[in-house]
Amino acid sequence: MEKIFIKGNEAIGLAAIKAGCKGFFGYPITPQNEVPEYLSRELPLNGGVFIQAESEIAAINMVYGAGGCGARVMTSSSSPGIALKQEGISYLCGAEVPCLIVSVMRGGPGLGGIQPSQADYFQATRGGGNGDYYHPIYAPATVQETMELIYEAFDVADIYKIPTMVLLDGVIAQVMEPVILPEYIPRKDLPKNKDWATTGTKGKRKPNIINSLFLNPNDLEEHCNKLDSKYKEIIKNEIKWETFNCENSEILLVAYGTTSNICKNAIELLKKEAIDVGLFRPISIWPFPKEQIYEIAKNKKFILTVEMSKGQMIEDVKLSINGITPVYFFGRTGGIIPTEEEIVQEIKRLLQGGNL
Repeated sequence: MEKIFIKGNEAIGLAAIKAGCKGFFGYPITPQNEVPEYLSRELPLNGGVFIQAESEIAAINMVYGAGGCGARVMTSSSSPGIALKQEGISYLCGAEVPCLIVSVMRGGPGLGGIQPSQADYFQATRGGGNGDYYHPIYAPATVQETMELIYEAFDVADIYKIPTMVLLDGVIAQVMEPVILPEYIPRKDLPKNKDWATTGTKGKRKPNIINSLFLNPNDLEEHCNKLDSKYKEIIKNEIKWETFNCENSEILLVAYGTTSNICKNAIELLKKEAIDVGLFRPISIWPFPKEQIYEIAKNKKFILTVEMSKGQMIEDVKLSINGITPVYFFGRTGGIIPTEEEIVQEIKRLLQGGNL
């Protein structure tokens, strides 16, 4: 397989094209600008359409329209831009329109800064749109994995008729890494057609209607129950995670994205001092791998959740393990990346009886 050297944001664009994306609708914002820049050049050369919308709100509604026509489409943005798209994301979930949303996290709140962050975990997993809705969210840790999860996210979107999100921090978006260019192989359970799409009837069938409006409360409850059944299927089938050095370790780190790579380096440093630590890395942060982390956490002295935020994923960790072992937090925020040495020192402090 071909090996290339590529920036994370450009790898997103390349993977999208290889996965059959035919439409991109977005608006510039740092640190994801290379995604639309790449696609503005390459997508039209590969039979697709690129539109820089007048705003993030316009972009997500263009995704709604094009996705409703059955095309594979996507948008990308960063923190404040994703905030503006939240209403449209709720509409997409309610109307069951598949698409891909790429969110590259930057520091916040407000305009914040353009440095890398993981402070949009709540924004992604809890969502700012209205109503009872969820959608799959994947958090890659490398450029290689980013490309693979772009493939996966497009397929999952079509299988379940649902928006999917790939959530990454600015480090992965901006770094250049060697990547073995993965071949796109569609999942076997991918639908053969999209008979629900608004493709025009040509007098051969009844018109398809895509809508999220239900004025009768009984109809709306029935629709919400239908969506809930879909979410349960996704929880059953689409959870992803990775473990590292967990088998015999007494301490467990939990981290995702760039922070998980730093944790792996910290684990190697701790090994030299005969301190055995493992790592649990959620790859799908919705659905969160609750049962999987619970099984691993049962025999650990404590858990340390490490994030580039003031502590957001820690809530899902605590809910998952249900009090079977103590959970502590270490994080940096504002665009500052935690170091291996800081994590090592925090582990030692907790082992010596330190507390929050």
